[in-house]
Amino acid sequence: MDFMKDLGIKKRNSGVSTGTKWITPTSDDWLEVHSPIDGKKLGRVSRAGKKEYEQIIVRAQEGFSRWRQIPAPQRGEIVRQIGLELRQYKQALGSLVSCEMGKSLEEGYGEVQEMIDICDFAVGQSRMLYGFSMHSERPEHRLYDQYHPLGLVGVLTAFNFPVAVWAWNAMIAAVCGNVSIWKPSSQVPLTAIAVQHIISRVLQKNDLPEGVFSLLIGSGRTIGEKMLADPRLHLISFTGSVATGRHAASVVAGRLGKSILELGGNNAIIITPEADLKLAIPAVVFGAVGTAGQRCTTTRRLLVHHSLYKQMKKALVKAYGSLRIGNPLDSGNHVGPLVNQQAVSDFSLAIKTLREQGGKILFGGKVLTGKGYASGCYVMPTLVEAKAELPLVQEETFAPILYLIKYTGDVDRAIALQNDVRQGLSSAIFTNDLREAETFLSSAGSDCGIANVNIGTSGAEIGGAFGGEKETGGGRESGSDAWRAYMRRQTVTVNYGKTMPLAQGINFQL
Repeated sequence: MDFMKDLGIKKRNSGVSTGTKWITPTSDDWLEVHSPIDGKKLGRVSRAGKKEYEQIIVRAQEGFSRWRQIPAPQRGEIVRQIGLELRQYKQALGSLVSCEMGKSLEEGYGEVQEMIDICDFAVGQSRMLYGFSMHSERPEHRLYDQYHPLGLVGVLTAFNFPVAVWAWNAMIAAVCGNVSIWKPSSQVPLTAIAVQHIISRVLQKNDLPEGVFSLLIGSGRTIGEKMLADPRLHLISFTGSVATGRHAASVVAGRLGKSILELGGNNAIIITPEADLKLAIPAVVFGAVGTAGQRCTTTRRLLVHHSLYKQMKKALVKAYGSLRIGNPLDSGNHVGPLVNQQAVSDFSLAIKTLREQGGKILFGGKVLTGKGYASGCYVMPTLVEAKAELPLVQEETFAPILYLIKYTGDVDRAIALQNDVRQGLSSAIFTNDLREAETFLSSAGSDCGIANVNIGTSGAEIGGAFGGEKETGGGRESGSDAWRAYMRRQTVTVNYGKTMPLAQGINFQL
């Protein structure tokens, strides 16, 4: 494939980089990479061991000592150049994202565009690292707060967004004066290697130190665990499952480190009697089947008012029947494969469990075999008639399974059903009723980190802070004021007078 050659991907690749130089691991630990599209081998990656880990940490520390001294707008200029370089490789990198992970080609391009967009955002943010000034209670005193870089930021990303989530973290962290160490998912290491090739040209052209953007490809048991426990990493940004996120939070908290957690989502869309179904149906279908249901913001529950239930069910069955499933590099297909055969096994188990719990399969529920599905990773997007209280409906199944749930009563009842799960990432309501929309957005409404009106649960823009509540982890990345998580806050008081008054009017005489 020409795009892999353009990105510098070879049959054998090092999985360790300081940003400007590649390190050859000494251990004979190779990761075989296969495409979920057809099962074909894409390449091999030499994984980092303890020796390479230590090398990367030391060079990152050295790089930080120089990087933090560069003025923030100049750091922004480096990020601007990275954005320009990504523009040059958008099609190639997007194709690799699709090939290695399995999402549609349009979504692959969209993910690289998200990287470009966050670079543009971060450039502007580099001139807006604002603190606040306050009036002191003491005469001839100035009181304000300011922000400084944290240091080394560890970014552990998941397979479903191989490059975008890294960019959310690394670009914002960079303009804030930090250096980042990236451990990508072992399912998608080649996209991370390609990104390192792309940004290395910018770093070398600007004579930047090693360690500003580092890469460590290795197993979770070795490299991942070392990153979580290492006090030299001042912040850990972790994206993954709730179970692994709990472990990560415990380890990082145990050393009093900082963490940003982006974990599970069991996202719902509410369809009220006042909904515009012409808007709702395509939003629901894309939200449920985009990335083959492997987004943290995937629509998993559809809460439909009983007056629209039959109409909505009929429309969705028809829409699901029109979906084209196959090679995601073919722009005519809507749905590609799951990431691997373990994901297919999890899908099959979920379908079996749903039937046992009383769910009714309205469409799909099958693993696809035969010509075009040789990798064994393709499944039919599935529509299930279910009750909200079913145990599996309360969980996140990382597959294209949508639960169709009928509700009666007013919007408060629908909101209660939506909130009655342990996850709290994304939510949406379709209604043309102002009162319903504002109730959904009020403090008594959606308890999720993201709440949308008349759009679906997936496809968040980078300008807003991304993250959720409850078992989703509570972290925030990307836009708004999420940059503050990557900095340490400092309160400053300056006495420019000739006396020493104390706060709270305390009188102390010597």
